[in-house]
Amino acid sequence: MTTSKAPISLRPTAPTLEDGRAFARLLDEAQEGYFRAMLGRRAGDIIAQAFTQPGHDLSHQYVTFAEQSGRIVGMASGYTADAHRHFTDEPLQAAAGRRRFRLAAFTRITGRVVRFIDTVPDGDFYVRALAVEPTHRGAGIGTLLIGSLEDTARAAGSARLALDVAAKNRDARRLYERLGMTAHAESPRWFRLPNTNLIRMTKPL
Repeated sequence: MTTSKAPISLRPTAPTLEDGRAFARLLDEAQEGYFRAMLGRRAGDIIAQAFTQPGHDLSHQYVTFAEQSGRIVGMASGYTADAHRHFTDEPLQAAAGRRRFRLAAFTRITGRVVRFIDTVPDGDFYVRALAVEPTHRGAGIGTLLIGSLEDTARAAGSARLALDVAAKNRDARRLYERLGMTAHAESPRWFRLPNTNLIRMTKPL
């Protein structure tokens, strides 16, 4: 945990590779290596490139950074069900280049999990990812980021906040429970891949 007393500020991200690389690093932290498994060693560069483009779930349009003393220490991304309905995977496919075949194969293998994540009911605001640098955990940054997403969700007219968390990630589940979220559904169990059992948690707004 950090001992710095410098204030935490939130800012929207910019469609730049610099912000994209920071997002990719924190996304990998949030998703426990899922995108590295899907895209290989170039996952960070691929996600950073896709991040600069609009209209998909990894776009800069839906990401907020937390900063302390000019350093990015956390991020959150989320979007409405309406935005989700219009998403395309073309930016990620284009950024992946030849690795799009690996991307397609991995998506087929993990299809049950992908379909569970991809279900965003009308009226929901879906939290795609939340991550805080390990050195800055316990300082209230996650709570601050979730609060910002709640404000965005209410302003957009969403009735409920929703997110998916790994069933084994008890620390994250406890944080979300403290913030008023409850377990709503569980992804199908699939034993061929580890860490793919998810809990959908929700909170009325």
